[in-house]
Amino acid sequence: MTCASRTRSTRSSGLAAVQRIFAHMFEALDAPRFVVHDIVVEREQCFLTWDFVFRLRRFDRQSLQTVRGSSHLRLADDGRIAVHRDYWDAAEELYEKLPLLGSLMRWLRRRANR
Repeated sequence: MTCASRTRSTRSSGLAAVQRIFAHMFEALDAPRFVVHDIVVEREQCFLTWDFVFRLRRFDRQSLQTVRGSSHLRLADDGRIAVHRDYWDAAEELYEKLPLLGSLMRWLRRRANR
């Protein structure tokens, strides 16, 4: 499982960092979008499950790719997101879909499951 963490520890880089992440995402992928399936809210935190759906711009441009994951959000007193952590299985959801690396990852999975 992969974990990506975004925290609002430095205000000066918070919004700019998120904007850079999304700018790169829209440059590298075709039609990226998140489909949120479930939302659970309790006091100052929430948890959501989602699918990240996109097409690759380089390799297989026709196939729709899906990465399934979840996010844990902690809210600040003013309601803004103070901590954002994403969870997804990078091996299954991403690496196996890449042309050369995918073949190796699928072979390793078959060997491990014997």
